[in-house]
Order: sequence, then structure tokens, then C-alpha cells
Amino acid sequence: MAKKRVGILFGGKSVEHEVSLQSARNVFEAVDPAKFDVVLIGIDKAGQWHVCDAALLGAAASPKAELAAGAGGESLALVPGGTEPALVGVGSHRGLPPLDVVFPVLHGTYGEDGTVQGLLKLANVPFVGAGVLGSAVGMDKDIAKRILRDAGIPVTRSVTLTARTAPGVTFEELAGKFGAPFFVKPANSGSSVGVSKVRDAASWAAARTEALRYDRKLLVEEFISGREIEVAVLGNDDPRASVPGEIIPQHDFYSYEAKYLDENGALLRIPAGLTPAIGERVRQLAVDTFIALDCAGMARVDFFVCADGRAYVNEINTIPGFTKISMYPKLWEATGVPYRDLIERLIDLAIERHQREQQIETSYRPAG
Repeated sequence: MAKKRVGILFGGKSVEHEVSLQSARNVFEAVDPAKFDVVLIGIDKAGQWHVCDAALLGAAASPKAELAAGAGGESLALVPGGTEPALVGVGSHRGLPPLDVVFPVLHGTYGEDGTVQGLLKLANVPFVGAGVLGSAVGMDKDIAKRILRDAGIPVTRSVTLTARTAPGVTFEELAGKFGAPFFVKPANSGSSVGVSKVRDAASWAAARTEALRYDRKLLVEEFISGREIEVAVLGNDDPRASVPGEIIPQHDFYSYEAKYLDENGALLRIPAGLTPAIGERVRQLAVDTFIALDCAGMARVDFFVCADGRAYVNEINTIPGFTKISMYPKLWEATGVPYRDLIERLIDLAIERHQREQQIETSYRPAG
């Protein structure tokens, strides 16, 4: 059987660019070379696409590493319309051999938010993970919460503010609604970038400024005293959930620094040690969340679980981290799916979904 050509897409115009490089390196190392030929496609912070080599990813071991502008060679363009080749060199007009599937390992804006997914759909290229809608609503915490509430899925109480409205809201108003402390976060961001824990008026002013650096709107959320539980989901129309895992932050909360810069920033407990009833409850809620937000392929759903057993969905990540310390692959490994098998399964799911979508009619023909 001929090997499939897989394009690993990484980097991007995002504050999570550096995390993406680490994830891409791990995915690249895990791909079975007997079954797949890999093409590394890096997006620098200017938004240009380049074919890269493995040495570049090897140099991305540092959590602060960044793909330099122009790194890796000629810039690429993705050609819409489903023609071959889909990827063409900007200067040479030389086409790359066709890709069977793209594995986006892009975290945050311009990668996890439906933008790249829309581009790949226009080019008729199969890709791993959620489509345009699932990616966009999963990325936007405000919109995701609205959909989940409508679906009857428990979420934390919150209010959405913008650069225009936030300065007019006082700490006392928010503390009266949610109590103190409360959290402030950008509506569209991940890896806890721009997230603050607010205890007083001064920290509220600083927190809204910080959050609005990364998005045009922010969320103010109530603080939930509970365990931080994560569940990985895998599948298309019939998704299944992994065993739950627990994050035990060693910082004030599970910040960017705790996740990626401090190797002792958090303890991971897999499985989480929940009672069977609560464990099954969060696993079902993870699948329900995945379906409600129209996801596909993969996602990680994060919860707060209180001492009395109440569980709240905190957020969903449609392109979860794939670094060596990331929960998504660790949870599936604990559930019986090794890293290499997980990558292969995600690729198969992407191709399966694409083939099904090709059967959808694009011309009207009267029945009969």
C-alpha cells in the first residue's frame, strides 16, 4: 500500500506560536514513517507559509522558540478550487506533490479558529480536527458558552464585555454578581494567555487591559472552587471520551507559565481518581459538548468539579496541545491508545470525514 503524504501545519500568527512548534515536533516524531511521508509546513508570525525541514523543528526545543520570518525556504500559496497541486511555490510557481491530508498543529487565532480550516476546505484538502464552524465556536468562549447553555450543559456564570463597555463596569458591580476573586480572560485565546485572577479594583483595571491586548472582547467569569478535570474526545459522528485526568496547578492558577515555562508548574494525575459516577458524568458531558459545538476528529474538554460532585464545562480546545506534557495524548495513552496509534487514527478520521463530505450535492437536481 502506498504511503500517505501528510502535511503538518504549525507556527502561525498567534501568541501560542511557540507552543505550536513544540506540539508539531512531537507529532512529527510520532508519525509512523512506514505508513506516512511527512511534509513540514511552517507559518511564520508574518503569516507566510514555508516548506521546512526536520532540523528546524529540532531547534524548536525551547518553549520560547519562534519560526523566523522566511525560515525554511520558498513561500507557499494554497490554491483554492480543488485543483492539483494545492500547494504552489510563490516564486517558482512549482507545485508540491499532492497531500492526502493536512494535520494542523496550530493553537489559537489564525489556526484554531476556523480560518485555516476554511482555507483548506476551499482547496478541497482533508484535514485533521473540527471544521470551520466547530473551530470558530470552540475558540470563542463567549459563543461556546451560549450554545452550551442552550444545550443544557452546565457552564460557569460569566459576562462578556468589550473595549467600549468594560471601562464602565466597576469591580464592585462584578464582585456583587460573581463574588471575589473572579477571572478575566480574552474571549478568543488559549493556553491561559491574557488570563488574570481579580481580587480588587486595581487588579480589575489591569486585568481588562491585559485581556483586551489579545481580543476585542473579554469574559468575566465566576471563580469555581473545584478540581480541574480534563477529558479527551476522539471521533466524528460517534465520538468517545478518554479516562478523565486532573491538573493540579502549583501556581495561583493554571497559567501560561505553569503550562509551558515552569516544568514544575502543575502536577498531572491520570486517571483523576473521581468516583465512578462523577467520572462517567464528565465523560458524557465531554461528548455532549463535542457534539453541541459541531466538533470532529479531536478535542479536549476542561471542567471544574466541585466537592459536592457538580461539574461545569470550562472550555473546549479543538486543537489541543501535543507536547510531551500535554494532556490530550497522555489521556488517550492511559485509555489504551498509544501516541503513534492516536496520530494514525486522527488522520483516518480526517480522510473519512472528507470522503463523506464529497458525497454532498453541490448542484440542485429535482428528486426522481
